[in-house]
Amino acid sequence: MKITSFAVKNYQFTLIIFLLIAVVGVLTLLTMPRSEDPTTHPPQYLVTVIYPGTSPKDMEEQVVKPIENKIYGLENIDKILTTVEDGVAAIQIKFKYGVDVDNKYQEISTEINALKNSELPKEIYQIKTEKIASSDVKIIQVALISNTASAKTLRDQADILKTKLEKITNLREVKYTGMPEQEIRIDLQLDKLAQLRIPMNLVAGSLQSEAADIPGGSIHMDSKVFNVKTSGKFKNAEDVANTVIYNANGKIVYLKDVAQVSYKDGTVSHITRINGQRCILVTAAMKNDVDISQVKKQYTPVLEEFSETLPENIKMVKNFDQADMVSKRLGHLGFDFGLAIVLVIVTLLPLGFRPSLIVMISIPLSLALGLIAMNLLGYSLNQLSIVGLVVALGLLVDDSIVVVENIERWLREGHSRKDAVLKGTRQIGAAVVGCTATLVIAFLPLAFLPDMAGEFIRSLPMAIITSVLASMIVALTLVPFIGSKILKTHDHGEGNYFLRKLQGFLTYSYRGIMPLALKWPKVTIGISLALSVLAFLLFPLAGFKLFPTSEKPMFLINIKMPLQANIPESDRAARLVETELKKHKEIVYYTSNVGKGNPQIYYNVHQQDIKPDFAQIFVQLQEETSPDAKTELIKRLRGKFSDFPYAKIEVKDFDQGTPIEANIVVRVFGDNQDTLRALTFKVEDILRRHPGTFFINNELNTYKSDVKISIDKEKARTLGVMTSDIDRVIRLAVAGLNVGDYIDDRGDARNVVITIPREKFSNLDALKNLYVSSIQGAPVQIDQIATIGFETSPTAINHFNKSRFAKVTSLTKDNMLANNILKDVVPQLNKLKMPKGYYYKLSGEAESEGDALGGNFLAVIILSTFLFIGVLLLQFKTFKGIIIVLSIIPLGVLGGVLFLLMTGNPMSLVSIIGFIGLSGIQVKNSLLLVDFTNQLRAEGKSIEQAISIAGETRFLPVVLTSITAICGLIPIAMNPNPQIAPLAIVLIGGLISSTILSRIVTPVMYKLIPPSIDNDMDEE
Repeated sequence: MKITSFAVKNYQFTLIIFLLIAVVGVLTLLTMPRSEDPTTHPPQYLVTVIYPGTSPKDMEEQVVKPIENKIYGLENIDKILTTVEDGVAAIQIKFKYGVDVDNKYQEISTEINALKNSELPKEIYQIKTEKIASSDVKIIQVALISNTASAKTLRDQADILKTKLEKITNLREVKYTGMPEQEIRIDLQLDKLAQLRIPMNLVAGSLQSEAADIPGGSIHMDSKVFNVKTSGKFKNAEDVANTVIYNANGKIVYLKDVAQVSYKDGTVSHITRINGQRCILVTAAMKNDVDISQVKKQYTPVLEEFSETLPENIKMVKNFDQADMVSKRLGHLGFDFGLAIVLVIVTLLPLGFRPSLIVMISIPLSLALGLIAMNLLGYSLNQLSIVGLVVALGLLVDDSIVVVENIERWLREGHSRKDAVLKGTRQIGAAVVGCTATLVIAFLPLAFLPDMAGEFIRSLPMAIITSVLASMIVALTLVPFIGSKILKTHDHGEGNYFLRKLQGFLTYSYRGIMPLALKWPKVTIGISLALSVLAFLLFPLAGFKLFPTSEKPMFLINIKMPLQANIPESDRAARLVETELKKHKEIVYYTSNVGKGNPQIYYNVHQQDIKPDFAQIFVQLQEETSPDAKTELIKRLRGKFSDFPYAKIEVKDFDQGTPIEANIVVRVFGDNQDTLRALTFKVEDILRRHPGTFFINNELNTYKSDVKISIDKEKARTLGVMTSDIDRVIRLAVAGLNVGDYIDDRGDARNVVITIPREKFSNLDALKNLYVSSIQGAPVQIDQIATIGFETSPTAINHFNKSRFAKVTSLTKDNMLANNILKDVVPQLNKLKMPKGYYYKLSGEAESEGDALGGNFLAVIILSTFLFIGVLLLQFKTFKGIIIVLSIIPLGVLGGVLFLLMTGNPMSLVSIIGFIGLSGIQVKNSLLLVDFTNQLRAEGKSIEQAISIAGETRFLPVVLTSITAICGLIPIAMNPNPQIAPLAIVLIGGLISSTILSRIVTPVMYKLIPPSIDNDMDEE
């Protein structure tokens, strides 16, 4: 091959280039971004609208429908999923993959801002638009603990830490949560306002006017410019109290005359504790494409220094640090990598010292070249890319082994060093290129896997593809060059002790079976066909789960209270769960969040927004806890909490892959809420009857009651009262109205809220003795024009692509797969008689699988198959050769499935990657045998002679490459992470079965359908 000849003849240039690659490779390894999981940028966004005290039905009409109508008009919308609950609407927007993520964010923000100023209610508390990205994960979670410090002291200390962390350039989204902010509360005395005939709107208007901060502009004096400062914002409570709210007929009324103004904490909506102790949580996320280990070096001194400045009654605990996890996980994989290299070195013994040395030099250089390519393509060092490199380690030595072994064979036959290097490499060169091409094509579909699952997993196949391509370049350039310098001619042609023993073992193993197989070729093929059929029949026994659960020593406990439970009630249930957790010594930390979810600490579990009847406990176990021990603890806790009297307790492990709310989700679509409710009862009953389901949740199971204020509009009009004024007074009494802000002593803006005197939480008393002003200014008691009653309403309203639906969700019991349960459940769902316009769709794991393995993936598989066949046609120029080479694939599948069953792993996305990659590796091995047989026939050997010589000669490098690959994969197979181990298990099982059987099946297939040979095929 010309590239080999160039590399050998211009060895100085080759040496310099590869020294450059080594240096750049080391620098790349040291500077590449490191993270636990791959960075993903899905075109997904979350619009959250917080409008306290609003029923789901009102939220749907006033907020959700206008937003959905606007967003639905944008280009490339894939799906919109909306959940509407009391006072909160969450609108998840997903665009088709491939759009510009930042542009779409701007488009959504523009549309929402336009709606804010036109169609949406002005009283909405907050609308926030967020990109959903892997960088949302908080890499640190710090608790400031104290049972005695005041809320203000804890908040101030949290704010100081927040300010310090915000100065670290690689951190983002630094926040503290768990205690309400301080505000200036204005408790209006409505009866006094009524006596003075001062309309409430006038009070609110005066305060808003005083709170406005309008710059005065600038003026020129001589040669200088001076800014004009005006009144500015409120400075303190006294400033607010002295606001003039009425000035007429020589009478001045100050706010303090009709209201009590004081500093108070806002309404409690989120309570946090760690290990049962009162705390405030400080969290921070990391920016994209930075090295987490370097970021840790920046924030660790800040935390240590801050800890020393805390008062005695406040203790700081860093309960979550993702950098430690990343260091441990990457360190574990680094150990696996080192172990794999040691095992690979051992398998190289039969080659001899000098050839093994060449292969060992080629390994780091191939990896260095692969790393450089990955870095240029924008991939980071994470658990999946490192697994890809470890897998590649077992594969990339193949090219070097094959080339070195062939050169060595030429040397053993007595050829000169130059002839052995150039002619030996030329003889095998086309096969090496073909083998590498087939292997790359085999992994190509995984590099183009669609949706978020594809983006998440992509660094794994890309690590393999870049490393294997690099190994081909190294094998055809550096290996011959080094071989020409250090290899020597042999005195005997049998090789070293290890080679002779291995060759003898292989000859002995097949001595009896090969003649029989060649004598009865059709029987042999019949047996191999039977084994192939068996392989595919075994697939269903393994089951299917796209992504496994996480092996991390942590999980969540979700506490779902009875409908409309308040924060104190949810807190009581959380304390009872904490009492149980305290008994388990393996639990290091349990962080309780009442009224809200824990800050996001896992890439696909987003924080639950404010919800009074919800609590979540983040449980962390000892670092060395095995996945099995964690699963056992989860099982025990589920049993313990199954009959919990006050709430539904869901002990939930973290799932890997795309985020799903539950394993099984059935969505029932239709317009009428009552009809939907009746249908969900039937779906719920079907799921409950299945023995594999538990924690079944039907959100329409019970309706909630709302306080309904019915206004007598005719009477109100007669008295000159505006309906909007009544609504505003009621909102002021119940939730309070924000009329401006003030700057606190730390320089932060805090709210000024106007309300009426009340307890910590509003109760029915807030609706008594309320007054509203008529157009003439006369006070009118609301009791005169409105009545208070109750009405039922749904707990939540859901939309999917603007269509209303209700959902029933279910988790699956231990060792039960959602797909197996759905096989029983779906036929029953199909039998349900639904009215016209009503239908169901599956979500959860089923939808996630559909997104990941959808139509695009099938198209890529078909394309890759044709590329695969195209490369083999270039190699053999005949379809018979292709059939012979591909005949081995089902036999590798047999070993892969058997190993999955033996280890108890289901089929999953990583298992699929294993089987797809396996096809490339098997073809590579088979291709070497067929290619050499063709060469021997072209030299004039008979079919029988060619088959015999090729089997003896080429089977040795096939076995050597398979053993090195298996040894390289053993550490990954033994890794406790269920996300990566199945990949190695499939490859090891498949390599064992295909290597053993290829020695029999490939020669027999060649004898049955020998391809025609072009005698000039080996000429350049």
